Amino acid sequence: MENRTKELRSINDVSAQAAMDDLARALSGVGPALAFGPFNTHEVPASIAIVVATSGSTGAAKEVALSSRAILASAKSSNDFLGARFGDTWSLLLPLTHIAGVNVLARSLGLGTAPIDLRNAVEYPKADFTAIVPTQLFRALNGDQLLLNHLRECKAVLVGGAALTDDLHSQARDAGINIVTTYGMTETCGGCVYNGKPLDGVEVEIREGFIAIKGAVLATTYLDNEVEWLESFQDGWFLTKDLGSVESNFLTVQGRSDEIFISGGEKISLSAVETILGKEYPLESFAAFSIDDVEWGSALHIALVQNSNISQEDISDSLTRALGHIAKPKGFLRIAKIPFTEIGKVDRQALIELATAQRGLK
Repeated sequence: MENRTKELRSINDVSAQAAMDDLARALSGVGPALAFGPFNTHEVPASIAIVVATSGSTGAAKEVALSSRAILASAKSSNDFLGARFGDTWSLLLPLTHIAGVNVLARSLGLGTAPIDLRNAVEYPKADFTAIVPTQLFRALNGDQLLLNHLRECKAVLVGGAALTDDLHSQARDAGINIVTTYGMTETCGGCVYNGKPLDGVEVEIREGFIAIKGAVLATTYLDNEVEWLESFQDGWFLTKDLGSVESNFLTVQGRSDEIFISGGEKISLSAVETILGKEYPLESFAAFSIDDVEWGSALHIALVQNSNISQEDISDSLTRALGHIAKPKGFLRIAKIPFTEIGKVDRQALIELATAQRGLK
């Protein structure tokens, strides 16, 4: 870490245009570094342009520090992949507290345009490109006609932040939406693998089953936990917690290792459970999570929306047919709606807390 520091200033709750102006100054080095999301740090190394707090949906949030070089490399490689030209426009449908929202600003800067801010829109003007999460895509395909029309009019729609099921992807294609799947995380300036292929300047390999990423898009450090960063960053590679495989330079993401648990001595993947159920039930009507259990070590539980009319027996039958008896849920949680993080990931920690409170567990 270098000795020179500069101010870190919060940029929450501002308009897209104000954020654009501040981001341009931060990236050029003439303004303070910008913090998107909650943070405790107030000064950063001079090389840092922005700090993004991770969602912390499966653990403690981190303050991810990103340089101008990383942000600009990410924006350029994204625009280049999509064939975006100077003057093309992006629409902003994601929160600025997430790297995917920040990236829309950075890509717009590279194209010399202002993003079309649709975060609280009642109308949806046309844009050339946009970025969304699967939850938004699901809503567009299930009743939000204005959003659906907007996505259809885009040259390409980036979808990331959470797993996109094959069924939802197929529905989007049938609806005339040009989907580009993305894989990445805050530590890689968001999506750095599009449609299974690394962007220019990005390298991907598998180390002991885990996805490792290298390139100019990588973050600099965790401001609040440099030790953890150094454990994740080895020989220029960022070691993710995601399992995957690479064939012919095509990356297949198999799920997060921290979403795989052992129940009765057998491994169960929460992602696999949700993929199976997603073939039969609407995505926003269920979610899988695990709870520590005296008998099983960890036990699979399923959260169901109260008005979904989904049978617990049918859920159990579907999972045992696909994954065997060990995948039969050990409990069900009926709730008003499935909790999601602001970027569209199931908030499993919230489900655990709700189930624990209902059962009176300590």
